This record gives sequence, C-alpha cells and structure tokens, in this order.
Amino acid sequence: MVEAVVLYPSPPIGHLLAMVELGKLLLSHRPSLSIHILIATPPYQAESTAPYIAAVSSTIPSIVFHKLPKVTLLPSTDVTHHEFLTFEVLRLSNPNVHETLLSISKDYKVHAFIMDFFCTVAFKVAVDLSIPPYFFYTSGVATLSSFFYLPTLHNNTTKSFKELNLLLNIPGVPPVPSADMPKPVLDRNDQVYHIFINNSMYLPKSAGIIINSFESLEPRAIKAIRDGLCVPDGPTPPLYCIGPLIADVDRRSGARSNAAGEGAPDDCLMWLDKQPSKSVVFLCFGSLGLFSAQQLKEIAEGLERSEQRFLWVVRNPPSENLSVAIKEQSEPDLNTLLPMGFLERTKERGKVVKSWAPQLAVLNHDSIGGFVTHCGWNSVLESVCAGVPMVAWPLYAEQRFNRVLLVEEMKMALPMVESETGFVDSSEVEKRVRELMEWEQGKLVRERTVAMKHAAKAAMSEGGSSRLALAKLFESWKKE
Repeated sequence: MVEAVVLYPSPPIGHLLAMVELGKLLLSHRPSLSIHILIATPPYQAESTAPYIAAVSSTIPSIVFHKLPKVTLLPSTDVTHHEFLTFEVLRLSNPNVHETLLSISKDYKVHAFIMDFFCTVAFKVAVDLSIPPYFFYTSGVATLSSFFYLPTLHNNTTKSFKELNLLLNIPGVPPVPSADMPKPVLDRNDQVYHIFINNSMYLPKSAGIIINSFESLEPRAIKAIRDGLCVPDGPTPPLYCIGPLIADVDRRSGARSNAAGEGAPDDCLMWLDKQPSKSVVFLCFGSLGLFSAQQLKEIAEGLERSEQRFLWVVRNPPSENLSVAIKEQSEPDLNTLLPMGFLERTKERGKVVKSWAPQLAVLNHDSIGGFVTHCGWNSVLESVCAGVPMVAWPLYAEQRFNRVLLVEEMKMALPMVESETGFVDSSEVEKRVRELMEWEQGKLVRERTVAMKHAAKAAMSEGGSSRLALAKLFESWKKE
C-alpha cells in the first residue's frame, strides 16, 4: 500500500498555509508519500481559500484535498465569537472526519494524522482508527509551553487571567503579564477557555508535536518542554522543530507572491524600488487585523510627524461588532478615513495601499528597514527570514504573548505600548517608528534580527537542526 499522511488544518488561511507548507516539506523528504488534507468549511469567508487550494492541487498532485461537507450551526450560535465559531465547525465536522479518515485508510498505509491544535476534537477519531495522532502547532514554541502548562495554571488559581494582574512564571518563557496570555484564555467564564483547557490536556497524549519554529530561535522554551517542566504530572511527547516554513502566497487568494515579487501589485514594489536601502517602515496587520477609524487617524498623524518613509496597508474599520475581518471587506475610502491633506503632505515619502500588499515580497525588498506587525506567527517568521526588525503591535489571538517573546526574550522587536483600552496615540506611533529607524535601540534589534536570519537559513540547510528533526520524525514512523 502507498504510504500516506493525513493533515487537518484549522479553517483560517494562515493555518492552512502553514499546514500545506508542512505537506510540501514532508514530500521533499519522501516524494513517494501521499499527502491528504482535510478541509472543514469555515463559517466565514467560506470560499476565500478555494483559489489557493486549486493552485496547490494543480501543481502538486501528491497533495490531495478532501473538502468535508458543510455543517449546520445552531441558530443560537454566537457568530461574532470568532474562536468559538471555529471550534463549533470543527466539533460538528467530527463524523465527517471519521468517515474520510476511514476511507483513506482503506487504500493507504497512514503513518500519522497530524492535526492543528484547534482541531483537537478529532484526536479520538484517529485513536479509534489506530492512526497515531500528532499535533502541528502553527505558532511558536513558547506559546506551546504556555498551553502545555495551562492546566497547571488553571489549577493554581480561581481567577481569570484578565483579573489576576500579576506576572506568570511559565517554564522556558520570560515572566508574562497575566493580561498578555493568549486572548481566548483570558476569561475563565468563556466557554472557549474550557475548550482550550481540554485541548491542552491532549497535547501530552499525542505521538509527537511538530512545530513551525527552529532550535536557535527559542532554545529556552524548547529545553523546558523536552525536560518535562511544562507537564509536571506526566510524560511529554517528542518535539520536532522543523521550521521556519514560509508560504510564498497572497494570503487573500492564494496567488503566488514570492520574494521576487511575482503576482505583486506593480505600483507597490515599483515605489519601493525608488526608495533608499533600509529606509522604509512597513505597516501591515495580518489577514484579520482591523483598526477603528480614530486609531487609523492616530497612526497617520504619528507617521507624518515621524518624518520616516513608510508603506502602510489600510483596511476599513470593523463593522457589526466584529473585531477581526471574518467577513469580506470593501475597499477603504482613504480620503474619508485619513486626516485631511495627509496623502498629499506625505506623498513624497509615504505610500498608503488599500487592503492588501504582497507582504513577503515587501519584507524581502532592500528598501524595507522595519516592520510594524500584529505579531502573528507567520508574519514574525517572514520578518525573521528577511532580517527585518519589528515594532510589535498585537491585536488578537496569542499576539500579546508573542510581543513579550519578541521584545523580552528574542530582542528582535520594540513594543508598541497601548492604553488600558488598547488605544495607541499618535505620539507613541511616532516614537516607536523613529526609535526603530533612527535610534540605538533600533540598531540593536536590527543586528539581532539579521543574525537570526542567518540562523534560520542554517536550520533549514542540509545537516541543520530543522532537517535533522524532520529525519527523526520519519524515523519514528519507520519504527511503527
């Protein structure tokens, strides 16, 4: 029978991209392998991943997508709760996962069922079919440490993290303010909190955890997990750091947008071609990140006063009480959203792009000297691999936790400091952009980031730590 591995990503595009890159990596090591990817239909932007899936299917025949039937949500489901919505779709998809996995296992020798951490509800399906269950964790090792340790933290307090107002000591991680824990676990009374507690308890039961990071990026967190410090009352499964995996695609549609700029809007990259080396700060906040109209005006004022060159991706403010862009966005009206005269006054040194820019191509352009980012893990890795220092401005998910790591542990970013309500005023924007591009602090994080760029390249080279980890993963399948 042909050997196969089944992958099960969470619906958001960033998770799918990372999982497909894992599939490509597995094929690079063993081209005879058959990769099967289960696709749960997301309750938002349902067709947004279709062009990307079609593009992968047409170019890599060894990767087969299995679109699971659409599930029906209860009328009472809170559609504004992004994480809960995702978990509900995955929970209701479980019978379809079982049926599809059973069908695949009749025709293939399935070595592993590799699921996203969000997809833990399918863990038992793999076990029932005697298929070894693995996790692919799409964020960093340090946040993985926090989820390994989450049941211990839960048992040590009766309050929500958002109410504790203290520093949490998690093995392998710098002290983390309790309010900076991943957003879905801040409120102990939120049903999503309990889903994450349950998911965390399955991590140690897996056959192994594959992670999109590399040894020299997060050595302390890796050591803490391997030493068993994060699971004090039981065994810890093997950890395979196989990153950085970078997807050279447009996150909106799946069109290729690589470091050479193919598929990129010409005016964006042509404008960068005319700017001096390392002179432009790039502001972009992921596939879901949104700002209020007032916050956009503050960013504009801060950029103007900073006197720095900039390339800024602007999207429409959130609507319908949604804090993230889980619905299709219309093109923003820049003249209405930005301060009067801003575009005219800054046209010699700045460019504002509507809704989207080819992030990977931009970060790898010689003119880019800094990146103001929402701290999504894919964006962090892209910035590291391009050697571009960051200003960390987290918006949702585990991004505040990532800011702590980038600033305190990795020292590759400066922090954007917000008010208690999450608002950032123009003077803070001006200060951090200047600091990154002109001051000594910016020079230090730049040097650290460039050094890590070389370390990332070494990890993925022949004989590097990530290549060796991949070989060990295949060796574990052989032993079975």
